[in-house]
Amino acid sequence: MESYPNAQATKTIIEQLVKIPSPTGYTTEAISFVENYLRQLGVETKRNRKGGLIATVKGENDNKHRFLTAHVDTLGAMVKEVKDNGRLKIQRIGGFPFNYIEGEYCTIHMSNNNSISGTILMHQTAVHVYHKSSSLERSEDNIEIRIDAEVHNANDTRALGIEVGDFISFEPRVEITDNGFIKSRHLDDKASVGILLQVIKQIEAENIKLPHTTHFLFSNNEEIGYGGNSNITPETVEYLAVDMGAIGDGQLTDEYTVSICVKDSSGPYHYGLRNHLVKIAKQHDISYKLDIYPYYQSDASAAIQSGNDIIHGLIGPGIDASHAFERTHESSLIHTEKLIYHYIQTKIIDI
Repeated sequence: MESYPNAQATKTIIEQLVKIPSPTGYTTEAISFVENYLRQLGVETKRNRKGGLIATVKGENDNKHRFLTAHVDTLGAMVKEVKDNGRLKIQRIGGFPFNYIEGEYCTIHMSNNNSISGTILMHQTAVHVYHKSSSLERSEDNIEIRIDAEVHNANDTRALGIEVGDFISFEPRVEITDNGFIKSRHLDDKASVGILLQVIKQIEAENIKLPHTTHFLFSNNEEIGYGGNSNITPETVEYLAVDMGAIGDGQLTDEYTVSICVKDSSGPYHYGLRNHLVKIAKQHDISYKLDIYPYYQSDASAAIQSGNDIIHGLIGPGIDASHAFERTHESSLIHTEKLIYHYIQTKIIDI
């Protein structure tokens, strides 16, 4: 059997995932991709009413469960208004400044199942016309979508089938470099989704009997705050969110190690679970960084805030330029994958 983890296989599945449009609220295709992948492995799955997917691997102990999450939903937008000039005013889905998407190609997904391409631009983009374009605020009032169709007014645009409430996805522009980087939009959190799928594939291939029944939730509402707050079995003791590690000034997280979050804006993560993860990393020569994310919450945060009596933790690959044009390295994917692989084969911690 080939060595594990296989970074190329993980990058390939991440590339497939980021190419599937899935802004929060429009995730059916991405969930179906994950569902079909797991079905081919013979893994038991079910969908929740919110549209997420839960995969369950039975373990030796069915009285104490583990629960891991990663989310398929991404940042995106929605048509707010069809303007008199035929262009579109938008509202953001998820948290990001408008300048992060200025100049980006996008797709408008219409309710009639058709789609059309466009470009996100400032209304005052032409420097030969708008002298102060560079100093104008990048805002909902000034940003618009130029549709790739001949439209002169709102009626022309509506005749294409475009209407208020249509979802908008951003072109991922994914690229894998020869020296191990993968750069793309939506690595948050499709890098982690790919990692979980690879871990499940490996334990199935090795016919590993996990010590505890383990659930994997592929959530679809994380970017708006409540993806992983439900469908947590009463037997669940440990809940581990797998999401990006944020990189920036004052952070230890980088693109080459697995990040273990000790605290974010929701408060500290469970001290015992954090120490357990560090112990596993040291035992298996896994490179890691402990870090605090000041403006961040995870599916584990949502689960705690919903009143679940669980031990919660957060880990993930280090992702540069979060919520913009993101990048990570295969080293970070490998270390994250190895930590999860070994973690789910350990006993639940004593409290």
